[in-house]
Amino acid sequence: MAAQIIDGKTIAQQVRAEWKERADALKARGITPGLAVIIVGEDPASKVYVANKVKACAELGLHSEHVVMSADTAEAALLAKIAELNSDSKIHGILVQLPVPKHINSSKVLEAISPDKDVDGFHPMNVGALATGNMRFAPCTPYGAMILLEKCGVPIEGKHAVVVGRSNIVGKPMALMLLQHNATVTICTSKTVDLAKYTRDADILVVATGKARMITGDMIKPGAAVIDVGINRLPDGKLCGDVDFDSAKEVAGWITPVPGGVGPMTITMLVANTVRAAERATR
Repeated sequence: MAAQIIDGKTIAQQVRAEWKERADALKARGITPGLAVIIVGEDPASKVYVANKVKACAELGLHSEHVVMSADTAEAALLAKIAELNSDSKIHGILVQLPVPKHINSSKVLEAISPDKDVDGFHPMNVGALATGNMRFAPCTPYGAMILLEKCGVPIEGKHAVVVGRSNIVGKPMALMLLQHNATVTICTSKTVDLAKYTRDADILVVATGKARMITGDMIKPGAAVIDVGINRLPDGKLCGDVDFDSAKEVAGWITPVPGGVGPMTITMLVANTVRAAERATR
């Protein structure tokens, strides 16, 4: 039996509608949640991402500021801009689009953002809060993946979840969130010996390695939920995930497509975090 395709676009619209109600409740009190997005340089992919983030804010009636800085911007100038936004009461969330140019220390940039406005969830304080079970702002991509599992009714408690990938952006926070939902979690990498031994035992399989189609149908447990976080451009220009969708969908119980799976949820959860930041700021 073919898998249930998890429609990230449709679920993202449902979730945005839920958060729009919360944003409207704030606006009724005279508070408009505000997001500032800073982009340094002219990276084409980053420009597309930023445009989508600004569009999502507009859909929910949020205030957004798009700050464009040249590629040769000094680190001190970027830090000064962040400090300015930290003290701006109209701005509840700050996001610096990564990657930044090589002469800028990205860790220093992320640490400069106020933890209360860190809607990407990358500040060390927010990472620590997630690790200790006191989540304030979770990184948007794994947060979105968790919502997809929840909305599709995928059981998590007591299940074996395998996360392939250990990045600070996806793999590690994904594992922590699954743990908090009482899953038994295994973290693998692309270097794991006999990776298929682990993936075949997964009730929930999350893949975020950046290696096109590395997980094939014969590596998946029948009926498993497969969350493909990867996005890769093939030589013919088409996009694909880290999972071989055609073979995997014949085995899995649920599966996210690429594109149209996790991707739409990432920006949705950024907007959600911005609204949450505004709520926290006005308690």
